[in-house]
Amino acid sequence: MTPSLHIAVVTETYPPEVNGVAMTLGRMVQGLLARGHRISLTRPRQGAQDVADSGMQLTTTLVRGLPIPGYAGLRFGLPATRLLRRQWRAERPDVVQVVTEGPLGASAIAAARELGIPVISEFHTNFHAYSRHYGFGWLEGLVSAHLRRLHNRSQMTLVPSHQLGIDLMRRGYRGVRVVARGVDAALFNPARRSEALRASWGATENDLVVAHVGRLAPEKNLPLLLSSFAAIRPHAPGARLLLVGDGPARKRLEQQNPEHIFAGMRHGEDLAAHYASADIFLFPSLTETYGNVTLEALASGLPVVAYRMAAAAELIRDGHNGMLAEPGASAEFVRAALDLLTRPGARHRAATAAPQSVAALDWDLIHDRLVAALRDAIALSAIAAASESAYHFVPD
Repeated sequence: MTPSLHIAVVTETYPPEVNGVAMTLGRMVQGLLARGHRISLTRPRQGAQDVADSGMQLTTTLVRGLPIPGYAGLRFGLPATRLLRRQWRAERPDVVQVVTEGPLGASAIAAARELGIPVISEFHTNFHAYSRHYGFGWLEGLVSAHLRRLHNRSQMTLVPSHQLGIDLMRRGYRGVRVVARGVDAALFNPARRSEALRASWGATENDLVVAHVGRLAPEKNLPLLLSSFAAIRPHAPGARLLLVGDGPARKRLEQQNPEHIFAGMRHGEDLAAHYASADIFLFPSLTETYGNVTLEALASGLPVVAYRMAAAAELIRDGHNGMLAEPGASAEFVRAALDLLTRPGARHRAATAAPQSVAALDWDLIHDRLVAALRDAIALSAIAAASESAYHFVPD
């Protein structure tokens, strides 16, 4: 029987915080625990009332953090090198898994390397691309170089898609490995459709509901979402635009577009019902490393219109379960949305194909791939240590 692992997970975000990284990590932790592995979790304290969950297999350490500007409710962890070094000396983990690249994550990589503990890092967010949307575009090159140096200090960098992996390798990242993301098909599926919910939006059974789920923020390319919907309206006069999520752009968007439906943050079965009760999904973001919402929308039976990048590039077959446009080609994106609606039978065929196209992306398979990556990182570290020892060997 393969022995269980003691995994030290270090992250700046964790449930109940709402974002793709927190959601993915929450599922991964549960999958690791279910397989009998032990986890030591280190994360920032999320608020004054935050209480660390701990048990036989899971112990949690809360560290200090500060709010992330522009990301209400999220924090980045302050460096904790000495704390982590002390903990890992007292009880050495088999491997350190660094989920985020903030100061806390960087200090974890430093502590692990100092102690000779195998470490893997994860690339979840295009921070270098985000900088241009928040007035710090001049920092993009510096941020990109910092992230590359940080990740190259680990044995392996995990990415959610092959496209991102290829992009990072071209930029000088080493040890890149793909561990994709899964979807809970029992939660996100077409059976969650609710005519009562649609009626609350002012939509009849035959009206088109266009959905977008995600953070309402500058990096999500929301002007293209609005212009695409405006182009759709002449072809579907009763169409409604549903925006699920929150963020710094919400207040302005609501003031300027009071006719649209702003549903705010939704969770669990309520979120699943919002997906399934719509008819198509528009996702114009150009800054995603994956885009969990693409996967959830497809599982819910929604044809997706997106750019050919991140999850969409791997999950969408153009004209089969959605429509694709080349990254940055906004006119092509709008045409793709219109083609989905105006080609006879296209939308209904895509809606049927959508959940079938992601049926194989089961979380159990993803969890097994993560465990395999962790074990490989341990093996790589052992090989490197043995090679270094042989190099420094001095015969009698």
